[in-house]
Amino acid sequence: MASSTVSTQVQLVNRPVGWPTAADFRTVTVDLPDLAPGQVRVANEFVSVDPYMRGRMNDVKSYVPPFALGETMTGGAVGRVVASASDALAVGDVVTHAYGWRDLVQEDAAGFQAVPEIPGVPLSAYLGVLGMTALTAYVGLLEIAGLKEGDTVFVSGAAGAVGSMVGQIARLKGAKRVIGSAGSAEKVALLTGKYGFDAAFNYKDGSVRDQLAAAAPDGIDVYFDNVGGDHLEAALASFKDGGRAAMCGAISLYNSTDAPAGPNNLSNIVTRGLTLRGFTVGNFWDRLPAFSAEMAGWLASGEIVFDETVVDGVENTVDAFLGLMRGENTGKMVVRTGDLVPAL
Repeated sequence: MASSTVSTQVQLVNRPVGWPTAADFRTVTVDLPDLAPGQVRVANEFVSVDPYMRGRMNDVKSYVPPFALGETMTGGAVGRVVASASDALAVGDVVTHAYGWRDLVQEDAAGFQAVPEIPGVPLSAYLGVLGMTALTAYVGLLEIAGLKEGDTVFVSGAAGAVGSMVGQIARLKGAKRVIGSAGSAEKVALLTGKYGFDAAFNYKDGSVRDQLAAAAPDGIDVYFDNVGGDHLEAALASFKDGGRAAMCGAISLYNSTDAPAGPNNLSNIVTRGLTLRGFTVGNFWDRLPAFSAEMAGWLASGEIVFDETVVDGVENTVDAFLGLMRGENTGKMVVRTGDLVPAL
């Protein structure tokens, strides 16, 4: 086991051009000093890798600052306090925070949020079904796209962490029909067999536009976009008048080195009176209490189910991220960083 005062951390050393490679990162060990007043030391149990992190590897202005070269990367994580010099958090408390990409973190207690342990629910759920990814689905579907009872909903990237939540929440909130796209026959079967989608298709099997038209012959009311590109073009072709889209991500474009071609049917936005609205969940943290209460009920009743793809070892965080970008995950991709010896 790792020492309780030595932290293994992953840093970005090159700005990727196109697809990131292992050579763009390095793994280092850092000796942590004694705790200063007000600080806590947390042993991470799980860290998150997410598509938005690819954008932070570029030195461009965005809604979050880019990762700095030569410094430890950050992201969602959940762990347990192993040493404390703060009255706010005690040894043994479970906390969520943004100091991911490492197995041991030491910072001011204000940077951590204590959360309860829920019997039968892994702590990793705080990075997915009980965390930012499911909140993204909840806000995007209900507030940004304005889901209405009886709507027909299309979700791209539907077997991922966000997409799988979107489809289930849409069903629970009264959607008439929920359609998803995914990248393998196994994921398509999962969408209809486990997540309650009414129809699903493999976007690699042919034209997304044609497959969506076949799955939604009467058109769609709502599109939740995780992919962009040909999926957005397909949605624009299938929208009914007054259709609404929540623009969450465009993973199909994140590693492109060429300027992407825009959809060839943008005029439908005008002729069909469509609304396409982009959002980032960081602007909607005030919705967290309502989301948490509703999601807790759905989980307890079994109305929401979730999958995780777990990679073991903080030293494999880069591999997990690259696998995520290749679509190797089902549900939320997390890294189990391993147990650390508690500080005595």
